[in-house]
Amino acid sequence: MTADVVLPCLDEAEALPWVLARIPAGWRAIVVDNGSSDGSGALAAGLGATVVHEPRRGFGAACHSGLLAAEAEFVCFCDCDASLDPGLLPGLLRSVADGSSDLVLGRRRPTARGAWPAHARAGNLALSRLLRRRTGLRLHDLGPLRVARREALLGLGLSDRRSGYPLQMVVRAADAGWRVREVDVPYLPRSGRSKVTGTWKGTWQAVHDMRRVLDEPAPAGGERP
Repeated sequence: MTADVVLPCLDEAEALPWVLARIPAGWRAIVVDNGSSDGSGALAAGLGATVVHEPRRGFGAACHSGLLAAEAEFVCFCDCDASLDPGLLPGLLRSVADGSSDLVLGRRRPTARGAWPAHARAGNLALSRLLRRRTGLRLHDLGPLRVARREALLGLGLSDRRSGYPLQMVVRAADAGWRVREVDVPYLPRSGRSKVTGTWKGTWQAVHDMRRVLDEPAPAGGERP
């Protein structure tokens, strides 16, 4: 099995060599440069990745540009800051490929003190509870390591281009009756500072974006086309 791995990237030159070295053999890394000023795009290209340039700032904008650039049957998403190991993706992909799951998420399990700051954990916990109330899914994490089929993802009609993109993917998948599964994955200390959850302000701005996603009404009949 092979897949395309979407890696949203904003100034991650320090982490890129490790991340790209961990991409499974035969899989394609799609690095989406979201306006880096540290040469991340050129570095990624030199290391053999496919580089897509997305000028619109936003995590969702970068992720969706990568999804549109993907061609493989299966698409994976992974952060580009060395906090998650893309070498774990084949294990997540297996249950999508065998038909037992439609969307698999990596549940982050910190491996070191400080790997997951308290404000980021608090925001994630709050969103997980709101997600359960909205969809019934009993998830513990809305982490960025995830796998699904490309055509199915495109069919969700994802529209958020900011921090709400990962949550919108899960909400719309649940509305469409997808089987969503969590798998524990180690969460490593990231390289550099998070652009989204590096501060309380950034975390709660992300929570605000995601609350807007949760306010979307469920589709009539409980299923999206």
